[in-house]
Amino acid sequence: MRRFFLALWLAASLSVGAAAAEEVIPMGRTVGIRMTSDCVLVTKLTSVETTEGTVSPAQSAGVREGDLIRKIGGEAIPSNDALQKAVSLSGGQPLILQCEQEGQTREVTVVPARDRDGVYRIGIIARDSIAGIGTVTYVDPATGDYGSLGHGICDADTGVLIPLGSGGLMESSVGGVQRGEAGDPGALQGDFNPAHEVGTVRENTETGIFGQFTDPAYYDSLETVPVAHANEISLGEAEILSNVSGQDVERYAVEITKIFDDQDAYGRSMMVRVTDERLLDATGGIVQGMSGSPLLQDGKLVGAVTHVLVNDPTRGYAVMIDAMMEEMEN
Repeated sequence: MRRFFLALWLAASLSVGAAAAEEVIPMGRTVGIRMTSDCVLVTKLTSVETTEGTVSPAQSAGVREGDLIRKIGGEAIPSNDALQKAVSLSGGQPLILQCEQEGQTREVTVVPARDRDGVYRIGIIARDSIAGIGTVTYVDPATGDYGSLGHGICDADTGVLIPLGSGGLMESSVGGVQRGEAGDPGALQGDFNPAHEVGTVRENTETGIFGQFTDPAYYDSLETVPVAHANEISLGEAEILSNVSGQDVERYAVEITKIFDDQDAYGRSMMVRVTDERLLDATGGIVQGMSGSPLLQDGKLVGAVTHVLVNDPTRGYAVMIDAMMEEMEN
């Protein structure tokens, strides 16, 4: 078993197969998530110590933090290993990097520098994968399709949405809680088992991750609820389903205190406040890893918790199911 802080903000959404579903199973259950990208992401620019001094080849060439390096010399770069191999074999000759940022592609020419150990480097730290534990919001029992994340899985350093190469879900369990305090949102802590894969990851989008459960034991004993439309949601009492201990999912009382205009610049749908003393005692409110906890009102799935207010862990934002459906239909 591997232990991780539940640092991924996972929330709800609807996958392609479930977009038209009128009823789904609200989950609130954590899973381990592993995801590899289809290229490498530049998380930091660094220097290279050579026998003649310090140089920064990538930075000098115009490589930027947050760049996706997709090709070198026309060859695909799907991993850090591929990047390092291309640089090592360059012999110090210029390399043409195809970089992408915010949908814009450009080419830069980088001249690798040989460090004091004789190894060629270009001065970047890159990421090609991520792993952690997050919450699944719903599953369509007819197809096994699930939705998770009220927003995509992004690199923690640059905020860039990680381009999906492949991914999977693994069985998990919550082992502890770092309580949230004002100024510190706290986090769930948990384990996942890499040997027990329970689903696939098919998409990583601005609204969340989507895929399919391959192990129906995660949901086959649970009941469906209707999916609410935006005009059915109102201010007042609601519930969230959340997994803050072991593998147990509990219902907790919350209140919807604000409904945002659908043109909200930050993509917020609702604000919620935790009112359940059991959850406040256990976590202090909303903590990292709870995002994705299904939000129900009047027996219908209305959305999912997505973020906590850093200075007030009893409150946070949620996204409406309607908003997620619209994203998945585009």
